[in-house]
Amino acid sequence: MKERLQKVLARAGIGSRRAAEEYIAAGRVMVDGCPVTRMGLQVDPELQQITFDGHPLSFPEEKVTVLLNKPAGYVTTMHDPQGRPLVGSLVKEPGLRLFPVGRLDLETEGALLLTNDGDLANRILHPRYEIKRTYQATVQGLPAASDLQSLRRGIELEGRRTWPAEIRTLRRRDGDCTLEVIIHEGRKRQVRKMFAAIGHPVLRLKRVAYGGLRLGDLASGAYRRLDPEDIRRIFQGGPAPG
Repeated sequence: MKERLQKVLARAGIGSRRAAEEYIAAGRVMVDGCPVTRMGLQVDPELQQITFDGHPLSFPEEKVTVLLNKPAGYVTTMHDPQGRPLVGSLVKEPGLRLFPVGRLDLETEGALLLTNDGDLANRILHPRYEIKRTYQATVQGLPAASDLQSLRRGIELEGRRTWPAEIRTLRRRDGDCTLEVIIHEGRKRQVRKMFAAIGHPVLRLKRVAYGGLRLGDLASGAYRRLDPEDIRRIFQGGPAPG
């Protein structure tokens, strides 16, 4: 039975459908020995040979999703030309191939999902589900109430207006403060850019929750497998207490 190539790649655990489209465009996918770079190609994985980076696709029988507490200094990709440490190297289970759902930049810490379930990744990343991401941001200086209010309403960033953010102050000290920031957009380095725009650059950033799924006391660099109830929490309206 034929289906779109990017859907087949996602089902094989290569990445979300969005990531699969990037791999196709980059020429990393071949069908019957020929590179494919156009979107929407219909393929039959039972009758055609499909490879990614030269390796035939395999379809995992067990769908696995883990919550990782990402340390700073790890890149959220499956390959890095600069040879920096990869988040996937922290999941030490032989034979288990997982890809990150979305990204955290190099110095951002905290909650990161990795999975081999392309359909789940696609749901988490799709804007229509508006999954809230909760961060703790320590910023330079003490932002004025009016500046925080502007972030709550939404500001112009790179020609596009941000969706309203939920922000509350957790701690104030001389020279910096820590805030809880909740957004449901996945724009690159968005939290850092928001605070840079009001003159208070981020000193430390940590994601602590996806929807109602919290990082909790998971140690830096550690991970845990998620059960069906954990998956349901991702799609809840906000972080659970604790």
